[in-house]
Amino acid sequence: MSAPTKHPDLQTDTPAWIEARDPFALFAEWLADASKSEPNDPSAMALATADADGYPDVRMVLLKGADENGFVFYTNYESAKGTELLANPKAALCFHWKSLRRQIRVRGLVTQATEAEADAYHETRARDSQIGAWASRQSRELASRFEFEKEIARYAAKFGLGKVPRPPHWSGFRITPLQIEFWRDRPFRLHDRLVFTRPDDKSGWTTAKLFP
Repeated sequence: MSAPTKHPDLQTDTPAWIEARDPFALFAEWLADASKSEPNDPSAMALATADADGYPDVRMVLLKGADENGFVFYTNYESAKGTELLANPKAALCFHWKSLRRQIRVRGLVTQATEAEADAYHETRARDSQIGAWASRQSRELASRFEFEKEIARYAAKFGLGKVPRPPHWSGFRITPLQIEFWRDRPFRLHDRLVFTRPDDKSGWTTAKLFP
């Protein structure tokens, strides 16, 4: 009697990353892979927050730093996401790289970037972006595009050819993860999933493989 035939995808060797023990190192590897294959913004990530009534909000932002301390992005603190994170410092992230058929989900605690970190990143931005951070009352009602363009012109004139300082309302947030899940697509929805969890940012990680 012949042995039962396995599903063809189940005959694929188990990927090495499924046994990883350092989520930050694995994230760095996957981001490096995405930087080679994604046609635009491999650092783009969906950021989920919640408002005062508990309604979720989600939008795309750009990752500007990632290490063992967490994932960093910058924004206007008076924007919807800024006010929501200051009031409820918990958030989720999702990276999806279609070219690689991979996804990473992150959940964790939010802290503000330091003044030095925000100043250093502000210095790397294009001048027009620096002026835009002053001119935009992000997330608030705009009567017309002309209103915004007037504000841009006003701040461009104010700073002239000199240095554009960082606005006091513009800075960064760091999401320190308590959970990081890595997902890889396989045919017929027989995906690979590996999740790292810890009770707080001082504890070590535990890992588990999940059903797809």
